[in-house]
Amino acid sequence: MESADAVYALAFTADQAQRLTGLSRRQLSYWAKTGFFSPERGTANVPFYSFRDLVGLRVLATLRHDRAVPLQELRKVGAWLRHVHTTPWASLRLYVSGRHVYFEEPKTGARLKAGNPEQAHLQTVDLKRVAADTTERVRKLRGRPAEEQGRIERRRNIARNAPRVAGTRIPTAAIWSFHQAHYTTPQILREYPSLTAEDVAAAIAWEEKHARKSKRRSA
Repeated sequence: MESADAVYALAFTADQAQRLTGLSRRQLSYWAKTGFFSPERGTANVPFYSFRDLVGLRVLATLRHDRAVPLQELRKVGAWLRHVHTTPWASLRLYVSGRHVYFEEPKTGARLKAGNPEQAHLQTVDLKRVAADTTERVRKLRGRPAEEQGRIERRRNIARNAPRVAGTRIPTAAIWSFHQAHYTTPQILREYPSLTAEDVAAAIAWEEKHARKSKRRSA
């Protein structure tokens, strides 16, 4: 299983961000275009979202859809909070009262309304829980079905049509190179944590089979 640090370092496409946050592609595109929420990585045409982006988007999805906070309120709060923190939606402890968003002032712990030092009875938006849930969603998204494990496939326009482990972009030739260098299966798995022992065995068997065919043709 991937470590939390490995998950945090990943970059996600707009399609993956949609699947992981429950927001639509239209919302993601519109929010980025209007400057409400832009991904940390990539370009305007090819955006890539960081794990911290995903956490922020999950928080916004909760506020917008579950707590019915108007987008106008979120825009106002976001614009004000950016003076306090560069990534407020993923870094500050947030609260909701009615249809208004409050935040916890990092230095004093006071719970304040954006732009207004008003306090109220508040419902917490638990960032740790959102981050943990997002991590689990990422792991499930990146997981491979059991039927793909131990199977080799070739597909046009993927990995230059080279044989690869099903459900990944890892070519059998790469695994074969480690095998030829006398790496054991556990050592190869440390190089490719997303693979299983069945994947390694299947890749080695594939390469051995085709090596024998090449020898017969050249004989």
